[in-house]
This record gives sequence, C-alpha cells and structure tokens, in this order.
Amino acid sequence: MVSFIQDKSRYAWEGYLYAVLLLAVALLQSLFLQQYFQRCFVLGMKVRTAIMAAVYKKALVVSNDTRKESTVGETVNLMSADAQRFNEVTNFIHLLWSCPLQIILAIVFLWLELGPSVLAGLAVMVLMVPINGLLATKARNIQVKIMKFKDKRLKIMNEVLNGIKILKLYAWEPSFQAQVESIRGQELNVMKNFAYLSSVSTFIFTCAPALVSLATFAVFVGVSSENVLTAEKAFTSISLFNILRFPLAMLPMLIAAIVQTTVSKRRLEKFLGGEDLDSGIVQHDSSFNTAISVCDGSFAWEKEAEPLVSLDIKPGRLVAVVGAVGSGKSSLMSALLGEMHSTKGFINIQGSLAFVPQQAWIQNATLRDNILFGSPHEERRFQEVIQACALGPDLELLAGGDLTEIGEKVRKLHHLARAAYSQADIYLLDDPLSAVDSHVGKHLFDKVIGPSGLLKDKTRILVTHGVSFLPFVDEIVVLQDGVVTEIGSYNSLRASRGAFSEFLDTYAKEQSNQTQSESGNHILSHCSNDIHCTSYCTLLTEPKTVTAYVLMCDYYLHRGWHIDILLRKNSSIRKPENADESKKGQRLIEKETMETGQVKFSVFLQYLRAMGWGYAVTVFLLYFTQNVAFIGQNLWLSDWTNDAVEYYNRTYPSWKRDTRVGVFGALGVVQGLFVFLGTLSLANASVAASRILHSRLLNNILRVPMLFFDTTPIGRVVNRFAKDIFTVDEAIPQSFRSWVLCLLGVLGTLFVICLATPFFTIVIVPLALVYYFVQRFYVATSRQLRRLDSVSRSPIYSHFSETVSGLSVIRAYGHQERFLKHNEITIDENLKSVYPWIVSNRWLAIRLEFLGNLVVFFAALFAVISRDSLDSGLVGLSISYALNVTQTLNWLVRMTSELETNIVAVERVSEYSEIENEAQWVNNTRPPEKWPEEGRLQFKNYKVRYRPGLDLVLHGITCDIGSTEKIGIVGRTGAGKSSLTNCLFRIIEAAEGHILIDDIDISTIGLHDLRNRLTIIPQDPVLFSGTLRMNLDPFDKFSDEDIWRVLELSHLKDYVAGLQEGLQHEVAEGGENLRWAMKINLLCLARALLRKSRILILDEATAAVDLETDNLIQNTIRKEFSHCTVLTIAHRLHSIMDSSRVMVLDAGKIVEIDSPSNLLKKQGHFYAMAKDAGITIEDITVL
Repeated sequence: MVSFIQDKSRYAWEGYLYAVLLLAVALLQSLFLQQYFQRCFVLGMKVRTAIMAAVYKKALVVSNDTRKESTVGETVNLMSADAQRFNEVTNFIHLLWSCPLQIILAIVFLWLELGPSVLAGLAVMVLMVPINGLLATKARNIQVKIMKFKDKRLKIMNEVLNGIKILKLYAWEPSFQAQVESIRGQELNVMKNFAYLSSVSTFIFTCAPALVSLATFAVFVGVSSENVLTAEKAFTSISLFNILRFPLAMLPMLIAAIVQTTVSKRRLEKFLGGEDLDSGIVQHDSSFNTAISVCDGSFAWEKEAEPLVSLDIKPGRLVAVVGAVGSGKSSLMSALLGEMHSTKGFINIQGSLAFVPQQAWIQNATLRDNILFGSPHEERRFQEVIQACALGPDLELLAGGDLTEIGEKVRKLHHLARAAYSQADIYLLDDPLSAVDSHVGKHLFDKVIGPSGLLKDKTRILVTHGVSFLPFVDEIVVLQDGVVTEIGSYNSLRASRGAFSEFLDTYAKEQSNQTQSESGNHILSHCSNDIHCTSYCTLLTEPKTVTAYVLMCDYYLHRGWHIDILLRKNSSIRKPENADESKKGQRLIEKETMETGQVKFSVFLQYLRAMGWGYAVTVFLLYFTQNVAFIGQNLWLSDWTNDAVEYYNRTYPSWKRDTRVGVFGALGVVQGLFVFLGTLSLANASVAASRILHSRLLNNILRVPMLFFDTTPIGRVVNRFAKDIFTVDEAIPQSFRSWVLCLLGVLGTLFVICLATPFFTIVIVPLALVYYFVQRFYVATSRQLRRLDSVSRSPIYSHFSETVSGLSVIRAYGHQERFLKHNEITIDENLKSVYPWIVSNRWLAIRLEFLGNLVVFFAALFAVISRDSLDSGLVGLSISYALNVTQTLNWLVRMTSELETNIVAVERVSEYSEIENEAQWVNNTRPPEKWPEEGRLQFKNYKVRYRPGLDLVLHGITCDIGSTEKIGIVGRTGAGKSSLTNCLFRIIEAAEGHILIDDIDISTIGLHDLRNRLTIIPQDPVLFSGTLRMNLDPFDKFSDEDIWRVLELSHLKDYVAGLQEGLQHEVAEGGENLRWAMKINLLCLARALLRKSRILILDEATAAVDLETDNLIQNTIRKEFSHCTVLTIAHRLHSIMDSSRVMVLDAGKIVEIDSPSNLLKKQGHFYAMAKDAGITIEDITVL
C-alpha cells in the first residue's frame, strides 16, 4: 500500500484492490477469532461448574479428620476462588501453542523485510522473557501471602458475624474491629508490594516495543550505509512488531495464571483427595434380629482409640443413654451414624435413621420445609407432628404460620419435629429436651418420645440429662469415660447400686430435700379424685427413698395434669384466613437487593474520592504525557522515512542517522518512564481506596442493629467482605488503568489518522455514533448479567456452608442425593446468567471488530483517493495505526463494561456502609464512673417490637427491682423472656416507655457505656478463635493473676493449667477443640466474673448443661454475685426457687410477680408451672 502511494505511476484500481483486500482479510480474522473464543469460554464455564459440583459432592462424604483440616470458610473458598481460577485459565489455554506460532510467523515476515538485523530486535525480546519470568515468580509468592491474609481475615469475619450478638452484649466490637483491621493492614501492605512489582513489569512491557524497534532500526541503518529506511519497510515492520507484542505479552501472563492455578489445583487436590467417611463402618444386614447392634466397637474421632462398646438394641425399644459430661454420649451417637473411625468391631443397623443433634440445625427456608425435610407434605401427619412437638402456640405467634421463613438463628423444636415427621425406623435423639422449658420437655417426652408418644413403635435412643424421664424408658445405657458400664431397666439398675444409682442419688438429693410424710400427704390430696392414680400414691406414702418419691411425683405430674395450660385450650391451629397473601412480617429473609440500570456516576466519584483527587489527576496526566510521547515517536519515525526520498542515491550523513536513532530511542524511554510513574501512583491510590472502603464497611457492619443480622443471611454479608472487597482490591485498579490507557490510545490513533488523511474526519462522526450505540447496548446488558451472576452466586455458597454445618444430619437421614440435586439446581440458576454473558461478549466483539475493520478500510481508501497530496511516511503511519485500532476499540468497550461491572462492587460495599446504625457507642451524656453502684432497675410502661410493622413483643411492662434482689423470670417459650434481656442491652429499642438503672434512663447514654456496665451469661455461648486469654479479656484490661483467680472460681483452673500453652491456648473456630459443652458455659461464667458489674443477667444459661455443671454455676453465682442484682431467665424452675421474687411473663405482659412461696399460695400461673415441674410449697420452706 505504501509503495503504491510512493509510486505515482501505478493505476488507481490497484490501490482500491489493496484497500478491499485489507478489509476482507480483517473480517475473516475476526470471525475465526470469535468462534474460537466462544468455544474456549464455554469450556471454561463447564470446568468451573464441574469443580464446584465435585467440591460439593466431596463435602458430603468427607471424613471428620479432613473436615478438621479446613474451616468452613476455606472450603467455601475452594468453591468460589479456586474454581474461578480454573475457569480463567481454560479460557486461554490454547494460547500455549498459538503464541509461539504467531511469534514464528511474524519473525519470518520481518526477516523478509529487514534481513538479519531483525535478530537485534529479537534479542531484546528474548532478554525480556527471563526478566518477566523473575517478576512472575516474585508476584506468585506475594499472591500466596495475600491469599493467606484473606483467608485469615475472612475466618475472623465469619466468626464475628456468627457471634455478633455476643459481641454486642459484651461491647467487644472495638477489640475485634482492631483485629480485623490489623490483618487487613498487613494484607494491604503485601498488596502494595504486589502493585509496585506489577508497575515494574508494566514499565518493561511499555518500553519493549520501542526498544525492539529501536534496536532493529539502529542495527539496520548502522550495518551499512546502503540500508536506507523506507516508509514501506518501517511501517510494515512496525505492524509486524505490533503483532508480536500480543503473544509476547500473553505468554508470561498465561504462565503466571497457570502457576496460580497450580496453587489452586494443589488446594483442590488436598481437599478432594482427603479420605472419605468409611461407609463400611455401619452395615445394614437384615439377618440380625436387633435394630441396632454394636459388637466390641471401638471408635475415635482421631485415628487412635481405646474404649470398647457392645450394644444390642431390640426393635421398638426406647433406650436412654446417660452419663456425666464428657462420658461419650454424643460420641456414641456419632459412632452409630458412622461419623467416627472404627478401629475394630462393627455396627449393624436395620432400617432408616433420623437424627436430632444437640445443636439444632435449621435451613434457611420456611418452617414447613424445615420440618418436611424433603418428604412429601401430608396435612394430617403434619398437624399431628406440630401438635405433638408443642409448636402450635409458637406458630400462632408467627405471622405466616408454617410458611414463615426462619432465619439462620432461629432454633427450638423444629428439628425434633423434622425427625418425628420423617417416619424413620430408628431415632437417635441427642438431648433434644435440654434446650426447652421443663413443661415443654414433659410434653415432648409424652407426645413424641415416650411410651405413648408419636414414635412409640419405633426404636429410639435418647441421650438425656433429665433424670425424671428415666423410669419410663425400656432400657438405660450408662456411659463412663467412653465405656458402657451398665445396661438394664430402671429398676434393675437401681437395685444393682452401681454407678447409675450413685448418679441418681446425687441428682435427686438436689431436687428434693423434704421429709417424706409431708410429701406423701401432699400428693395424696391431689390424687383423691383420680382413681388409677391412688394405687401409685399409696406406693408413694411409704417410699423406700426420697428419690423414688421425686421421680414418681414427676411422673405423675407430667402424666396429664395441667397439660391444658400448655396447649392453651384452642390447640387446633387456625389456618390464617388469607393464606395466600403473604404478610409483611412473614418473610424474615428479604431477597437480596440488586441495583438495576446504569451504575450511578456518584459511585465512580465515590471511588475516585476514596483514591484521593490529587492521585486521580496525577495518574491521568502521567498517562496522557506518555501517550503524547508515543505519538511523537511515531511522527518522528515517519519523518525519518521521508529521508529515504530526500537522500535517494546519495550517501546518508552519519550525524543525521545518529540524531534520528537517538531521538527515537529517547522518546521510547520517556514513554516507559511516564507509564511507570503513572502505574506507581495508581497503585498507591488504589491501596488507599481499598483501605478506606474496607474500613468504612467494617466500621458500619459492627454498628448495625441486631435486627439486620436476624434478617440477612450471614453468607450475604460475608460475600461483601470476600468477593466485593476482592474486586475493589484487585480488579478495579486493573480495569481502571487499562481503561485510561485504552481511551487515550483510541484518541491518539484517531488523531494520527486525521493528521495523515484529513478526509477521514468525515467518517469519524457516523462511525462514532454506531460505536456509541453498540457500546451502550452491550454495556447495559453485560452489567446486568454480571449483577445477576453475583446475586445468583450467593445462594450457591450459602447452601454450601449450610450443608457443611448440617452434615451429620444430612448423612443420618441419607439425604445426600437431594442436597446434591439442590446444589446442581442452584449452580444451573447461576449458569443461566453466565452463559448469556459469554455470548454477549462475542456479539459485541464481532460488531466492534467490523467497525475497526471499516476504520482501516477508510484510512486506506482515503489514502488512495488523495494520494497525490500525501507523503508516504504519514500514510504508512495512519494505516499501521488503523490496523491497531480494532483491538484497542474492542478493549475500550470491554474495559468500560468491566469497569462498570467491577464498580458494582463499590456500590455493594457502600450499600452496606450506609445501613442505619444503632445508637452511638459513646455519646455526650456519660454515666458516672462507678455507675451502676446499687443496681436498681425500673421498667416504666415499657413496650417494644422487633421491627416496625410487627406486633409488640412486650406490652407495657412496669416493675421495680431493688438493689441486690435476685429475680427469676419464667414463662413459656415466646412469652418475651429473652426480649426482656434484649431490651436491657438495647439490642432492640423501646417503642415507648423507659428503663432506668440507678435513676439513669438507659436510652440517653451511649451503648458501650451501658453494655460495659451490665453482664450477661448468654443463651448460646460462643468462643472466638484466638487465645483463651483473648476470649476472656479481649482488651487486655486485666492482669494474669485476675484471670487465673476467675478461672479458679469457675472451676476451670485445673483444666487450663493442664493445657500446654495455658492461657495462650489457641481456641479453634467455634471453640471446637475445647471438648465438652461444659467448658464453654464455664468460660462464659468466667467472663462474667471478670467484669464484676452490679447487674447480672443469666439467660437460660443452664439449659444445655447437665446437673453437675449446672450446680457448679449456680453455687458460684450465689457466692460471687451476692452483692449484685441478678435476673435469671429460667427453664428449670429448680434454679430460681431461691430467688427473692419471681416474675411470670405471658405473651409479653407480667402476669404475676412476687416471692415464690406467695406465688405458690396464690395458685395462679406459677403454681401450675411448679406443679408441672414437681415442686411444692414444702420444697421452698426447706430451701
């Protein structure tokens, strides 16, 4: 083409032919390339899906050892980050062979143009490779470090979000905020290093083409004076060098990506190659005549174990498993489920299992789905189960009846209902009765588990702490230190005076110390009107032991008196009249919001503001200067080529040659320098932005009211901290840089073309219009698809982490298949938005490349039309530029859309940084230093609702509690007991009314001032990973002596002193490696003792503990908190019988408040509850 313009004697048609050929070749190239990309991307998508499915499938069968090696967070990471890496590598895997091919072809053509001097340019390129390689390995090491910090940060965030309620109650947020911030600080420093490294490699990359052409041309001109650089030669070679740039840049990137993927591959291999649960531990041989038999089984969590267990259980029996804390009751359950290593012996189980774990596991779904758990819905059976499980009254309180969604946090009886509904043959019940009020427990035993309950014909194994149920079971298995010591019926075990009867005596004495005669007469007076009852009572009037009396009395009470209070006369559940309209309060978990339409410009501004305006402007200016240098260099070259015409057949002066080469080289280096500086300042700016955005998000999330966490799945919040912050950290700076460079590149190209062929300006406007429309259309679609993608991705992860936490339940019910199916469905939902995104990219590319090809065509065409007035150097320049424009255009749109897509992360992060906060942590009205000195509490007409639009939970509570009073608070589930503590800590704010503590209205002071001065021992104790010391005293306020003193009081001193690191002992995620529940409860007691405030609240803290630990806790509290005001929310009435007053709540109102003995005389609500629990006036007098 260039030679055609130089040689004026040739025909015009030749020129047009060249122009058309240029167009045709370019079009073919576009079509082939896009077809190839389409294939690759779809393959990448398939690979990602396959990996996700494999990880999920593996998680269902993974053994406990492997599970311990990685936390839930890390496993979710395998599914999100590592699978994504594979996806990205497969997209470009074919470049491994096509890059070298392109390089070879380009070199052959260059050789034809310039002869051996090409080798000089090549040498420069080859030298670049090891430098790039070195940078790549450095970058990889940094990348691994970043991942480490990310995992660590997410792990803490996960815990913080799961234990957020505890943090709020203890006012511990600042300590954890500092922890996360410090990890984040380290992460950002490493990121900064990474950014500096990449700016060095950018510098090299930018200088490369300039240096290569410099070397080549300098050698070419310098070898002999015959070699004159003509326009043809110069611009053809520049085009070819440009072709070379792509594969040379891609190869190191590709290699780096492959290396990253090998890291991921290793992680995946480790997880997928971990050992599975041995499915052979539990056999299903139908020839046995027992429902369950264990022969000489010895089981362990880790691989090595001693204890032996032998058991045979006949079908249809009810077997109780008892023993002290840590004696291996739950482990026996796990062994039967096949969750433990069997070192010898075997287990045989006939029939299907249902399992009720100690920690209720509830899915994020409606109440009905939780109970059905994949079984078909039969109304009659469903209602039976609901009635039997005492869910009736609870359902009436829920707005949507059984279609109410339950959040991650709601537990209670639903998991027992799930088991009861499942119609399995064998039921393993791991202490389901401890977490409910005593009368509900009675009801459950009666209607579900006991000899006349729903499950009476099934085999039931019940782990229990409740002594009162033991007389009604068929067989009792006593465990001690993991060994079965006795098996037998209640009576035979009592007679044998072994460990079991000792166990009974210790507990029974606590429960009753009355004289027999009184008790006998007392119970007789009740029974006279109940005929078959008297026979038992005569038995009772001359009992052998006090214990037997207590047990009988319990039996009788729970056999049917006063069960009517429990069921609230109208026990049939009314179907809500308008069942179809879902009510406002019904959906606990709102759908994740998704912004639509264009990303608001304010979001971009927000990001730039976070970067700092100074930085942003500097970056732009530096990049602009670089571009000017680039254009300058090429204009200089085109001027240089015109020398060829000037010095035709004359010797070329060497000074001129040197100037030409020198200026050309200098301009090249200047370019590189400016890009380097630009990238450096961009790196600093983006790290600053990341720091600000993350701090804001974290700061806000910790100050958000509890309500938000009750209605938002944890996964969604974690997603903000994981995926979105990751995008802000890594993707946005990248796409921002590329976008600026592309924009300037396109403008520069158009400028040069217009300079060379002024005609071209005519075409610019229509082309720009077409371009603009295509771009808008595409960007809108692509952005929305990306949003859909990230929203449909959340359910995959939250379903996954739900599965991991409920593994034992899923395995016990044998529902792995169903969960696999569900996982496939959620992944498919996500793919529905991924696939169209891939296709839309190809749609765009074809249209844009066509536009680019037109630009080339017009540049060539106008050059032909006005060939008489042009000099050949500029034409060559404009065409080689135009050839480059196709790619730059494509990238510009790609970058615009990517920037918009990625900036969505800023949008999502800022969405959570702007949620309404709770009241200030500290405000101007500070309470006195020593407040509360006396610990008086006054409630004045206090009303509260959980969120606007719902009914009141507490209806005008008024009462005065004096200093050092001990108040028990009782009422059935849902009466508002827990709401009361939430109000004291202002977890929920008053709708109207006030709470005064020592005459200060708590709503006027800062939250931390309030929460720091109150102490609570919460309902479900939480431990955070970190040292034991940090769990007790996260702010390092106390000395080690204080802490040891407290540990001694809470009976933990020996245990902790026995640990290798003592107070520095590392607690694993969720406190899993501190075996035994009791330790956690005692640790919470230690926390309370450390704080020593005047007001102590005990929230059902003793529900899940056996009587022994319960006793320890109660005694310590009596002794150590005697000078404090104590509010106890009780399940077991025994624990509050010594209170100075008891407050009875029902449906959010105080029904009675008085001393226990007066309340019993009144024969009202409390009396009825006490009778259910087998407590009489005489008990009190003794106490």
